[in-house]
Amino acid sequence: MLQWSHAATELLDRTAPEVCGQPVAQLVEAVHQSPGAPGEKRAPAAGQAVLRHRSGRLVEVAYHALRLDGSSDVLVLAAPIQSASDWGLGAAFMRALLAQDWAGITVHDTDLSIVRTNRAAGTSSGAGAAVGGRLRDIVTPEDADGAEAALRRVLDTGEPLIDREQRARSQRVPGRECAVSLSAFRLEDEEGRPSGVVAVFTDSAERERRRDLRHEASVRIGSSLDVLRTAQDLVDVLVPAFGDLAWASLADPVLEGDEPPKLAGAGSWHMRRVAAASVGPWPAGFGPPGIADPPMPDLPVLRRVQRGETVLVSDRASALAMAEDHPGIIPLLIPENGHSAVSAPLFARGLVLGAVAVWRTERPEAFDQTDADLLSEIASRAALSVDNARRYTREHRAAVALQQRLLPRATTDDPAAETAGLYRPASGGADIGGDWFDVIPLPSLRVAFVIGDVVGHGLHATATMGRLRTAVQTLAELEMEPDELLTHVDDLVQQLAGEAPHGHQEAVGATCLYAVYDPVTCHCALASAGHLPPVVARPDEAAHVVEVSPGPPLGVGGMPFEVTEIDLPPGSVLALYTNGLVTPDHHDLGAGIRHLTENLGALYRSDRPLDDIGRALLATTGNTPPRDDIALLLARTRAVPTDNIASWEFPTDPAIVADAREAATRQLAAWELEDVAFTTELMVSELVTNAIRYSRGPVGLRLIRDKTLVCEVSDPSNTQPRLRRARTTDEGGRGLFLVAQLAARWGCRYSRSGKTIWAEQPLTTTTTPARLSNAEL
Repeated sequence: MLQWSHAATELLDRTAPEVCGQPVAQLVEAVHQSPGAPGEKRAPAAGQAVLRHRSGRLVEVAYHALRLDGSSDVLVLAAPIQSASDWGLGAAFMRALLAQDWAGITVHDTDLSIVRTNRAAGTSSGAGAAVGGRLRDIVTPEDADGAEAALRRVLDTGEPLIDREQRARSQRVPGRECAVSLSAFRLEDEEGRPSGVVAVFTDSAERERRRDLRHEASVRIGSSLDVLRTAQDLVDVLVPAFGDLAWASLADPVLEGDEPPKLAGAGSWHMRRVAAASVGPWPAGFGPPGIADPPMPDLPVLRRVQRGETVLVSDRASALAMAEDHPGIIPLLIPENGHSAVSAPLFARGLVLGAVAVWRTERPEAFDQTDADLLSEIASRAALSVDNARRYTREHRAAVALQQRLLPRATTDDPAAETAGLYRPASGGADIGGDWFDVIPLPSLRVAFVIGDVVGHGLHATATMGRLRTAVQTLAELEMEPDELLTHVDDLVQQLAGEAPHGHQEAVGATCLYAVYDPVTCHCALASAGHLPPVVARPDEAAHVVEVSPGPPLGVGGMPFEVTEIDLPPGSVLALYTNGLVTPDHHDLGAGIRHLTENLGALYRSDRPLDDIGRALLATTGNTPPRDDIALLLARTRAVPTDNIASWEFPTDPAIVADAREAATRQLAAWELEDVAFTTELMVSELVTNAIRYSRGPVGLRLIRDKTLVCEVSDPSNTQPRLRRARTTDEGGRGLFLVAQLAARWGCRYSRSGKTIWAEQPLTTTTTPARLSNAEL
């Protein structure tokens, strides 16, 4: 150690005689190596180190080692790490401050001489002032005296100055004047003594206006995904802040979500004026919004706009000169008092989607090139928003068409029930989702009601909904019990989750409620996979929530589903719904269900159309677009009259086959259905014979008359009936084949007590006995 400064003594509390002549290593506890050279033995030229204080505590410093020219001596500069950090931040702050171009910035010493300034400052804010100069070198002495007096107060009191209106008349350009806003704050040294003042001169009033216009455009334009609304927002931003009259035109295909034609030249200007704004009433006779722009001649100005250029018309004479050979278009494009205009294309992705034109009719100043550049900037942003809205319109139209194709008919009218389904997409149609309902006719006049809600929104949710609806319809045709059906659908959802892209498996899921109503017994069996409970209104009871035991949502797996059974007398209204109906604002779910129950009870009347009840229930959610999809299915139950049902039970004795045929024949005669007696006898004979052959319990026979004649044979066996073609030498095996030939459709369903084979025949005024050949018999 050769020399030791007074600052070093204060830092480590060690004097020069103590350390001079001693190795530096005695003072160093550690040197932090840079990550790039972990094996370097020599201390780096700059970095951080830990020094020993006389008291024994450690002092972290930042240092820099400099070799002196022409000598082997090294000068080491060190400072406490916090001070070095503060100095670095201060330098970075000053560099960033002086790099700003939105304001003029000057740094003054205690005499108010300029010591630093940013080169991007305007004339009124200090540009061109030499270091050591004063404000009076830039503005007149009167204006400089007022500004310096304000800066002196900041320097003396330490109170910052905020937005002081300051007149600024140029010292260099006589007659040039503008208004600026002056803000200032004091600089202090480490001891808190004033060391200078920083002055910030913001832009002129005109520049402020332009900045406000840019901000307003960025906030308002593009907030909607509606093409027309976006165009209207554009002209509303421009009038009156930019001009006195403006309109926007869009190509006709853009309004439908399609791309505009890639054509240029005369006759290719297929635009429609879709938005307009004016400081006063729209000029009479001037093209109003909604009209198609006239066919444009092949003008140079048209070519420029079609190439994506902004056109500036500084005076009315120039505008008239552009169209002097085509006077017919003047009344539609040039307003009567218009004296200056600027027009910019809505140009995005190489396509001219439309154009915006702005005229000044009241204010005297004409548009200049700066105005044209500003409109070009705003129009570019608006064009992107219009293009986004256009593409959304196209995609949303396709998605809505897909969803509408996937949903069933809104109303059905079956022997078991009449139904009405209603669907309202989220956000007033802006979002599509996976809510769905379904009404599935089942054999023996039964019907299945389905309501479901897929997780998420968008096309993936709609596609998942379509797959689940198809699966439920397919499984319903197998006549499964509700709990068994949901178990199979749950397996499908788990499979779909496994097929989803990595990281999106948890986004695949759904809730579902499946109910089967039998109009013969007026009995309804239902099961829920995490779905909301239905609400029922019976003719002689108040509306109430059906108590169900919901299983887990579809896709969870591993948990059983439970069946709930209820009675629904004729005229009962069953309401199935998704959570968008009861939680429109994500409020309390229980309160929403109670509200729905009360409204259904108040609206229920046996003669009131279900459509009216459904629309009234949707109206209770308010006029604001819902945050979630709403699906609602209302079903008013019916019952098959008891005189249209006949049932018998026979022992398992082959001799009773004749008794079964005779009982069926008598009943058909009583119903005056002799036309189908022959085919029904054959079906009863074959089905009862099979039941006696393959079961050990009593055999049930039931006939149900409606638009079809249903023949059911039940037995306690779970043997699967098989349809096969018997060979010529076989003595049997033709029973189900004959039934399949005689019936319009047939099938088998299982229950906890056995199985039922059913066959249906249509009943019409032209019903005649089926003719069987001798070979088939």
